[in-house]
Amino acid sequence: MAVDYTVIVVYLAGMLAMGWWGMRRAKSKSEFLVAGRRLGPAMYSGTMAAIVLGGASTIGGVGLGYQYGLSGAWMVFTIGLGLLALSVFFSARIARLKVYTVSEMLDLRYGGRAGVISGVVMWAYTLMLAVTSTIAYATIFDVLFDMNRTVAIILGGSIVVAYSTLGGMWSITLTDMVQFVVKTIGVLLLLLPIAVVKAGGFSEMKAKLPTSYFDPLGIGGETIFTYVLIYTFGMLIGQDIWQRVFTARSDKTAKWGGTVAGTYCLAYALAGAVIGTAAKVLYPDLGSADDAFATIVKDELPVGVRGLVLAAALAAVMSTSSGALIACATVANNDIWSRLRGVVRRGGEEHDEVKGNRAFILIMGLAVIGTAIALNNVVEALTVAYNLLVGGLLVPILGGLLWKRGTVQGALASVVVGGLAVIGLMAGYGILANEPVYYGLLASLAVYVAVSLATRPTDEAVLAAWRERLAGRSPELASEPVPAPQ
Repeated sequence: MAVDYTVIVVYLAGMLAMGWWGMRRAKSKSEFLVAGRRLGPAMYSGTMAAIVLGGASTIGGVGLGYQYGLSGAWMVFTIGLGLLALSVFFSARIARLKVYTVSEMLDLRYGGRAGVISGVVMWAYTLMLAVTSTIAYATIFDVLFDMNRTVAIILGGSIVVAYSTLGGMWSITLTDMVQFVVKTIGVLLLLLPIAVVKAGGFSEMKAKLPTSYFDPLGIGGETIFTYVLIYTFGMLIGQDIWQRVFTARSDKTAKWGGTVAGTYCLAYALAGAVIGTAAKVLYPDLGSADDAFATIVKDELPVGVRGLVLAAALAAVMSTSSGALIACATVANNDIWSRLRGVVRRGGEEHDEVKGNRAFILIMGLAVIGTAIALNNVVEALTVAYNLLVGGLLVPILGGLLWKRGTVQGALASVVVGGLAVIGLMAGYGILANEPVYYGLLASLAVYVAVSLATRPTDEAVLAAWRERLAGRSPELASEPVPAPQ
């Protein structure tokens, strides 16, 4: 495995080198948090695809293919659909807002006072997303080096924290582009055809597996519907995704670059399911479906290629982990800490703010590594994160974008009721049940509409300023620090 080890070590060293290079570019808040809003179509598409296709999409997607066949593609497929919907319908408007966080968008739309509560919910989501990605390092390093779980998490997590802290979004963007290329070569161009050939081709796969493995809806209609609610809608409102939209050079870049990335996700979804189906033919009795990816890579690929494909898995995990980490730190600093101090810093004093944002990435990174070591169940943690995100924030965010009559009181009530409903229902039905997100979302919608209609409409001056920002006719947030809403 010496050649494979060399490939991995060179890859990891390259990530750190790009972090150092990114540090030299990130001289302002805009450069550090959103890459100066300067990414063109090619780089934007690659980095967007990299962040949404993480360990769950790669290792988990192959595992679902092993368990359900081609219909196992639905989880990653719904992620691609969400990215397409975001890009086609919302990304241009989001990019024109020139903000840094989702909570800032809510404050602009509703006239303040929505930031802290929505920020706490978004922070919890991004933290859990970073934790689940970090835990995935243990699986990959175990295959590579037979490494202890805790050591693997510390090693992988430390590398991501290091390059993210050094250069912020510029470092993450550069590493994501490399990770996108590595994933494309490793998974789509190498592992996919090799797995199919090793399994005897599609005719042999059909002969050896039940027909349900080739039924597009074999995973079940209810499961697909839940995936749409959690992942498709989750793509529309996550800070980790929006922060990438903010990096686009123009609204057209955000729209068309995101469309390309979403289409790539659909192809990646199908590839993972096919690889998992091939693994079922080769290894019909694996103890866990999630072992399918590592097993087929370890046993079926030649030396060197094996190292590249494992680097692709590592790339998938690192891209999601770093994106979630900078999103978590951005929300913690800009939406929670600055407001608790009594000042919301909007634009301006950007050189001074780089150091503070860098410190928050380091602090959040250490918290993520510690939580990942203590936590065992990745699926439950990720489910809690997405349930809170969709149940608490989907309605006020989309309502703000689509419904003029929505008010700040309705938004706050929606966040609180939706979030508490999801938590209570998860306690009653179980964390992995479908009902919490169904009923939590309905409760959030009902309260948002009822309270908005029962309260005074949003001030017309606030709506006028909002429309100006959506149209891209208003400058970035004023340079003066603004007193935090009480």
